[in-house]
Amino acid sequence: MTAVADRPRRAVGFQRALAPAAVDLYWLPLGAGAPSGSHLVRLSGKVYEALSAAVERRQPLHLYHAGLEIRLGDEWFVIEVAPSPDARGANRGVVAEGPVGSHLAGALRLFRYEIRCWSNGVIVDVDEAVASPIRLTDEPVIARRLLELVSEAPTPAWGRDELRAGDMWNSNSVISWLLARAGLPVQDVSLPPDGRAPGWEAGIVVARSSPCQTASNTCSGGTSSQTAR
Repeated sequence: MTAVADRPRRAVGFQRALAPAAVDLYWLPLGAGAPSGSHLVRLSGKVYEALSAAVERRQPLHLYHAGLEIRLGDEWFVIEVAPSPDARGANRGVVAEGPVGSHLAGALRLFRYEIRCWSNGVIVDVDEAVASPIRLTDEPVIARRLLELVSEAPTPAWGRDELRAGDMWNSNSVISWLLARAGLPVQDVSLPPDGRAPGWEAGIVVARSSPCQTASNTCSGGTSSQTAR
């Protein structure tokens, strides 16, 4: 696994053009990609981390969430988890939705998150990514497997530990679940200096405790029964 820190965007585009397959991970500061409420997200994240650090008797760290960019042949896909802003999820490659906080609250779009597998999509605010991209693999079989798995990702309530993984479920959990189920060395993925990714371990635990299943849909084709309507 090779980490490429803060590479200029032109170099990233050049690498994308050369690679027949590639899986790159981006670490985005908490709140990046959420223009409608980024300041509130960042503020609440800082408060959460300050409280967590006080309880654990350590220094507060910078919080990050992960996004993936997958190149396969002449196509590329962005896999990311974000708040659900509207009902036009098909325009963003949404394959599933889940509730935020509780299943009852998830009846309102304000309390819903979406899992995107966006063909020819973009990671919003990718220029804010830190110590990124990290090339995870250039194996076409693994890249294809990741695309097949997206629609099968668990969608428990965000911010809770409904799956008893020992950590809350969030966007990082979905990404680490995908990487673990695809057979990538997810625990070797390095964080930016002084960084933390809450929920990352939850995805690994759930992925390793669940029986393997064969994905029946890819994000470029059909959608799962969890897909937003």
